[in-house]
Amino acid sequence: MTFDPGPLADVAMTRDGERWTLELARELRFAPDRVWAVLTDPARLREWAPYTADRDLGSTGDVTLTMLDGQSADLPATVRRADAPKVLEYTWGGDQLRWQLDPAGAGTRLTLRHSVADRGTGLDVAAGWHLCLAVAERLLDGDPVGPIVGAAALDHGWTELRDAYEARLA
Repeated sequence: MTFDPGPLADVAMTRDGERWTLELARELRFAPDRVWAVLTDPARLREWAPYTADRDLGSTGDVTLTMLDGQSADLPATVRRADAPKVLEYTWGGDQLRWQLDPAGAGTRLTLRHSVADRGTGLDVAAGWHLCLAVAERLLDGDPVGPIVGAAALDHGWTELRDAYEARLA
């Protein structure tokens, strides 16, 4: 499969006390309600994200996220905010994810804020989310390629993306 992950996203990383917050933003040509469905529906999540969920993420409360990287690890999570189709916040292990969807013309500016334990992990997740969101965009286009996670990400430019984000955030 030929897969072009596209250009780097707008990115920033800030320190929040003992943690780091990666902010990664992409312009998508799809309306916020379509993007929201890809972020919350378990059947769609499994097509692009590193995990799937045991329920729709569109409402607050406990949820289990199951990793799709071949290890099938179940992680307890909590949806803390689900304001469709604007803001989705949930925990993922020890991390906090906040997806913000802002209308941008006929499309959406999708901004992810992902809190992590250290800066190096932030660089890793920048590359990982970049690939995942490129796959999500293909799914929205009606040309799904399936998730690119775990070791498979190395064959699709993960290392180069990590290095490029490291240089951009230097």
